[in-house]
Amino acid sequence: MVKAGADKAVVSTQSTGNTAQNIMQGMVVYPKVIEKHILEELPFMATENLLMSMVKAGADRQECHEKLRVLSVEAGKQVKELGKSNDMLERIRANEYFAPIHDGLGDIVNPSNFIGRAPQQVEKFLQEEVYPAIEPFKSTFDKECPKLNV
Repeated sequence: MVKAGADKAVVSTQSTGNTAQNIMQGMVVYPKVIEKHILEELPFMATENLLMSMVKAGADRQECHEKLRVLSVEAGKQVKELGKSNDMLERIRANEYFAPIHDGLGDIVNPSNFIGRAPQQVEKFLQEEVYPAIEPFKSTFDKECPKLNV
């Protein structure tokens, strides 16, 4: 009885491994598509940073919060209901209330402001876990060991 269960577990594991290999071998990463998706969501993710920048420039927090909320809802409607691009940053640039941060808008919504320590954590994980784990199997690879760039 145990042997039959073990056989099924082995077959299942092999099948899962084969499926994962098929998916990974055919995977193509398109950095520009990723960038486009990030830039579509970035204005929504940056609302707190926008709010803090405006408050630092002397704006009233509650008033600014409301103005950002209204612009966010309007931009969200463009994306979700009309299928258009996220135009929240254009709305902010067109709104005189946000003039104090117009010049620094690019810096405020820079994607690197929202990733924390992820690059360092990934690099550490690769160095300490992934590369040592695949080292014994390098000779079985058909070609050079894949390199991950972060």
